[in-house]
Amino acid sequence: METTDHTIWIERYRPARLADIVGQDEIVERLQSYVQHGSLPHLLFTGPAGVGKTTAAVALAREFFGESWQMNFRELNASDERGIDVVRNQIKEFARTSPLGGAEFKILFLDEADALTPDAQAALRRTMETYARTCRFILSCNYSSKIIDPIQSRCAIYRFRPLGPDAIRDGILQIATNEGLTVTDGAVEAIAYVAQGDMRRAINALQGAAMVSDQIDESRVYATTATARPDEILELLRLLVAGDFEAAEGALRALLFEHGIAPGELLGQCYRALIRLPMHRDLKVELIDHLGETDFRLSEGGTPELQMEALLARCVLSARRYAC
Repeated sequence: METTDHTIWIERYRPARLADIVGQDEIVERLQSYVQHGSLPHLLFTGPAGVGKTTAAVALAREFFGESWQMNFRELNASDERGIDVVRNQIKEFARTSPLGGAEFKILFLDEADALTPDAQAALRRTMETYARTCRFILSCNYSSKIIDPIQSRCAIYRFRPLGPDAIRDGILQIATNEGLTVTDGAVEAIAYVAQGDMRRAINALQGAAMVSDQIDESRVYATTATARPDEILELLRLLVAGDFEAAEGALRALLFEHGIAPGELLGQCYRALIRLPMHRDLKVELIDHLGETDFRLSEGGTPELQMEALLARCVLSARRYAC
């Protein structure tokens, strides 16, 4: 009897080997050299979400320890328990015990390490120093500036970059083939646009569209991800630059209330389109400033509808001033 695999695709298609990680060729090559030489320093992986940091850590442990990799590998998420107790108890307890199965050392992977408090990081630094013979630490974070200097100086730092459109396309087409999906070229481009270099987001976008139909086009991708089409964003910006407040307000309301686009997401899309739009440089600077101010006000709890309307008003006033 055939059984259905209900594993979400981002886990089903997570690379198990370093060689399967896409878009990070230089980093993969350096990590593979550690495996070949049988030695490993402490590592710090930094970069945006969904670019392969966790996958690289797990794949590295698999290649060091083989089938018994789980005996000598532990993953902790620092955002779950970010205080000093997690270092004194869980991390120290794992680090101080001897490796199993004849391994030279164990690996502790600490995800979202930038969530640790300064006191917890100070305790972690001491633990990394004390148990360096029996345990290697791999720290992962989005912002290396939030990791204290004594930890950074003890680690080899790897900066993961957002995945390029080609890497996103290759991954999506491979999954589509495995899942028996028909994906148009426009849909692949739409997924790459939605993903912004994040492979997890790309795979989730593909799976969300596939839940509706196995025939996937770009309109379905934008609909299931609640993302505005690039041409709709360009039209909104065109109206703003033309100083047409009423038409721009209508376009904004359609995006917010008919398409259900979140204000924060809409601001991000406007920024991505605006920086590539040809216009007077000083006007572009002002419009970007208006976007940033609105984003800040929303993050501080401002009323979304009011702040988005105020954004339109400020942009239109700036556009009219430069049109004079």
